[in-house]
Amino acid sequence: MVSEEIRKRVEALRRAINYHNYRYYVLDSPEISDEEYDALMRELRRLEEQYPELITPDSPTQRVGGKPAERFRKVQHPVPMLSLQDVFSQEELRAWRDRVYKLLSPEEISKLEYVVEPKIDGLTVVLHYDHGLFVLGATRGDGFTGEDVTANLRTVKSLPLRIPVVEDSIEAPPRLVVRGEAYISKKDFEKLNREQEERGERTFANPRNAAAGSIRQLDPRVTAQRPISLWVYQVVIVEGHEIQTQWEALEYLRKLGFPVNPLNKLFTDFDEMAEYCASWESEKEKLPYEADGLVIKINDFAIQQKLGNVGNAPRWAVAYKYQTQQEVTRLLDIRVNVGRTGVLTPYAVLEPVKIGGVTVSKATLHNYDYIKEKDIRIGDLVVVVRAGEVIPQVVRPVKEARTGDEKIFKMPDRCPVCGEPVVRPEGEVAYYCINSACPAQLARKIEHFASRRAMDIEGLGEKQADLFVQKGLVHDVADLYYLDPKKLLELEGFGEKKVQNLLSAIEASKDRPLWRLINALGIKFVGEEVAKILAERYHSIDALMNASEEELQSIPGIGPKIAKSIVDWFSRESNRKVIEKLRKAGVRMSEEETTEEETAKPLEGLTFVITGTLPLPRSKVKELIESNGGRVTDSVSRKTSYLVVGESPGSKLDKARRLGVPTISFEELQELISRGGQGGSTE
Repeated sequence: MVSEEIRKRVEALRRAINYHNYRYYVLDSPEISDEEYDALMRELRRLEEQYPELITPDSPTQRVGGKPAERFRKVQHPVPMLSLQDVFSQEELRAWRDRVYKLLSPEEISKLEYVVEPKIDGLTVVLHYDHGLFVLGATRGDGFTGEDVTANLRTVKSLPLRIPVVEDSIEAPPRLVVRGEAYISKKDFEKLNREQEERGERTFANPRNAAAGSIRQLDPRVTAQRPISLWVYQVVIVEGHEIQTQWEALEYLRKLGFPVNPLNKLFTDFDEMAEYCASWESEKEKLPYEADGLVIKINDFAIQQKLGNVGNAPRWAVAYKYQTQQEVTRLLDIRVNVGRTGVLTPYAVLEPVKIGGVTVSKATLHNYDYIKEKDIRIGDLVVVVRAGEVIPQVVRPVKEARTGDEKIFKMPDRCPVCGEPVVRPEGEVAYYCINSACPAQLARKIEHFASRRAMDIEGLGEKQADLFVQKGLVHDVADLYYLDPKKLLELEGFGEKKVQNLLSAIEASKDRPLWRLINALGIKFVGEEVAKILAERYHSIDALMNASEEELQSIPGIGPKIAKSIVDWFSRESNRKVIEKLRKAGVRMSEEETTEEETAKPLEGLTFVITGTLPLPRSKVKELIESNGGRVTDSVSRKTSYLVVGESPGSKLDKARRLGVPTISFEELQELISRGGQGGSTE
């Protein structure tokens, strides 16, 4: 029998985790640190392992992905998922308007409103909810029949497994079907392609292909490791709630807690809307995700119904699209980069060309197979595309412009950095330098080890890693903890203050959480998410080091390739020596398993806002508060416990005074922590 106390604790944990998922993945406004969130998940997983009868389909622990599917089941959509007619100019947009006007009365025309939404370049998905519970997810397919990708969509963190209902004025309907777009941001796309390269796997041509390929994986565990996000933009079916316009539908979805794009706009004047569409092309480049245009919809559902469809497209909506930014230039050379896992990645050296206001002189070529398939040759005129902040890429050669002097590229058989042999493992697209001591690999390993999502060593980036390797100051990542300050001072640009700051940052990194260390080691196939899974299962490096492949494969989210890679990495004597060097340097190698409630922290229950310049970087002050149980938010409200004030404070200080919120200095914050959160010197 499960006690009522345990049931209530599990429900409370799920509510808290779902709330923080909503804050992080939908609002992009987290209220707790990653470590605090991980602690909640650890406790919930532990309780569900102990009481499996409490596991529910909508539990946050069920996002990791289940067993691979043999094939996707076909799903009939409740209504057709229509495509849109495209327009590419103001003239074509006005022609669409004129066609609409011919079908409406003067009174209807006078009341027309237009909803404009960014046209996200991703994969359309249709989501079904039964009394608030996510029960089915499908791709658009041909518009009438899609593929059942429910297991994969369950891993998307911004997709609610249970409708959260963030406003009290409404409740989840008995039945709801919505339409949205699964996508991958530009930043996450670049990171994903880098990881694909390092694993020797195919890279993606663009974010849309990456999103589509991730959602349509037969193994949901692969999808779970992909950085997929979601925007929801259409109510397909709703029971128990009446909606009359598209703008009402978007607001309803937002109140329910779905991720709704904040850039959606409502216009009452056609000319104003058309002007907005014309001016938006330059704005779209600033977006963190790919959008190839805008979707314009007539707002009123009754008018939508009257206008109907023509073919497979509605008359009441249109996609205003922009021409892809591309130029033709000369490919001067193809060179190769060497990554931290030894992967050789070819890239194009171009005759500089301006694309979208940016001068481009290099572009990605993905891998050798891509070069062969496209028949790209040195000396070719090539079409280069630059979409937003995504790295420029060579799309194709202009074969009809060839003179016969072009050269076919071949991957080098020796590493361009160290001269050691290059191999291509069977079944992989990547070529590898086999020399683990290759300077290029070592520099990238150092850079990765010190990166923000690994050991987070401030002031140690690509340039410093290259310099330390070049000067022979480091021969493995553990050498960072044995750097001689005298030798650092001999380096150009390294004064006493810079050396002191760097060594302090290295010292501070010794106490990072275990998952960060696991991620920092650079084990093939082990990124941030896998590192967190491993840290939750094994609470020390020693326990992980002694795990078998069979044991590792039994963990949800860890497949055969990952398990083998982990065991292989720890089996190498050179890697074990690095672990021992890290241990002797005082790097944290374990963390206590949380089995009982921890002692209350000094700032537990207190909310802080920070303003002005403080003795430490704001991120470090935030970490200090959160590590002591406090919470940091961006804006001052009546619920704020203290405003931490530094030099040159902003408008937050004025607002705190108006609301009567106590203010404290950084020194007083430290005193508050030392006194266990009791009282404090306030203004």
